[in-house]
Amino acid sequence: MEINELIINKTAKVGVIGIGYVGLPLIIRIAECGFHVTGIDFDKEKTEKIKAGKSYIEYIDDSRIKTLVQQKKLAVQEDYNHLYEFDVIIICVPTPITNNKQPDLNYVDMAVNGIAEHLRKNQVIILESTTFPGTVEEYILPLLESKGLHVGKDFFLGFSPERVDPGNHKYDVGNTPKIVSGMTEACLGHIFSFYRQFIKQLIKVSSPKTAEMAKILENTFRYVNIALANQFAILCNRMGINVWEVIDAASTKPFGFMGFYPGPGVGGHCIPVDPLYLIWKANEFDYMMTLVQLSDDINSNMPHIIVQRVADILNMKGKAISKSKVLLLGMSYKKDIGDLRESPSLKIMDLLLKKKCEVLYNDPYIDSVEVESNKYYSRELDKELLNGYDCVVILTDHSIYDYEWIVENCSTLFDTRNILKELKKINKNDDGIFVL
Repeated sequence: MEINELIINKTAKVGVIGIGYVGLPLIIRIAECGFHVTGIDFDKEKTEKIKAGKSYIEYIDDSRIKTLVQQKKLAVQEDYNHLYEFDVIIICVPTPITNNKQPDLNYVDMAVNGIAEHLRKNQVIILESTTFPGTVEEYILPLLESKGLHVGKDFFLGFSPERVDPGNHKYDVGNTPKIVSGMTEACLGHIFSFYRQFIKQLIKVSSPKTAEMAKILENTFRYVNIALANQFAILCNRMGINVWEVIDAASTKPFGFMGFYPGPGVGGHCIPVDPLYLIWKANEFDYMMTLVQLSDDINSNMPHIIVQRVADILNMKGKAISKSKVLLLGMSYKKDIGDLRESPSLKIMDLLLKKKCEVLYNDPYIDSVEVESNKYYSRELDKELLNGYDCVVILTDHSIYDYEWIVENCSTLFDTRNILKELKKINKNDDGIFVL
C-alpha cells in the first residue's frame, strides 16, 4: 500500500523521536486523531510514566494519556531498534547550544543515524527540531541517501518547525498554524497530507531552508524586541520612570506598535537559542548579524543587571550584599511550568552566591536545581522564611503564588515581572517594594 493511502486511512504507523515539551503534546494529538503512534525516548523515567498513563508535563492531564494507552493508540520505546516499522518518523529532539554558544546537534545526529541505520523504502522523515537553515538539505539528506535510497522516490524528507508554547491554553498542536516543507514535490505532498489529518491550518513553503529560516525569524524577532525592552528598563530605572507604564501607554496605539516586556533574562528551548544558530550560520556566509549579536549581549547581561539592582536595593537598606540573605521566587524560565532550560534564574542564583550572600529559592514546579555542582532544594514558603530574608526577588510569576500574602510578610520585595500591578491593594510602604 502506498504511503499516502496509509496516511489518509490513518493506518500509517507513526514514530516520534523525543517526547519532551514538543514531542509529548504531538504524540497525544496524533493518537487522539486516530493514528497508532509510538514515542521514542532514552529517558526511562518518561517512558515508564507514559506506560503508567501519567503525564510529566504540568498542563497535560493524566487522563488523556491513560485513555490512549488503554486504547493501544499510544506506546513508547527506549531505543531505535524498531524504526523500520514506522511509516512516518518525526524528530523532536532538543537542539541546545554549547557553553561557547555554538549549535549542539548531538541529539539530531543520534536520531538521524538511528533512522539511517533502519531506513527502508516508503518512509516519511520529518524534522521538527529547530536548527539552522540548511540542516535538512546539507546534513540530514546526505546521511540518509548514503544508504543507497533516493529522496522523493524511495523515501520522503522535509522540515516542519514546532510551534509549541508550553502552558498556552489557547493555542495547541491542533489549532496553531503549521509550516510544512519537503525536499521534493512528492515529499511535500506526503508531509502536507500527514499533518492535514490533525492540524487545522497548514502553510506550504518552497523548501526546508525557507521553513528553517522562518522558524529562526519568529524567535529572533522576539529576542531582538525583548532586548529593546530590557534596554528601556535599564534607562528608565536610571531616569526614575516606570518602564511598565511606558510600555502600557505605548501599547494603546492601535497600529505600528507591539508590546514587548523586560525581565530578568530570556529562557526556554527556543528564544535564547535560535538566534545563536542564526549567528553561527551567517558566519559561514561571511555576514555578521550585528543586531542579533547585540541583542544577545543585552539579554545575556540581564542577570548581572538584576543582581546589581539587588545590591543597590540592599545598600539603600544599609546592608551589604555579601552579608545579606536573598530569597528567590521562581526558577523555571516561564510561569506555571517546570522547565529550567536556559533559565536566567539559575544564572542569577549563581551570581548571588558568588557575591557571598545566602541564597534560597522556592518554586512549586522545581524540586531542586544544580548550581556550580551544588544541589539546592526548593524551600516551603511560610511567614518565618519570608520575614527572615533581607530581600525577596520575584523571578518567575507563577500563578499559584499568593502575592498579596507575600507582600504582607516580607520587608523588601524586588519584582522583576511587574506581577504586583495585578494587586488591587498593596499593604506596604512604597519603600519596601521595587520594580524592574
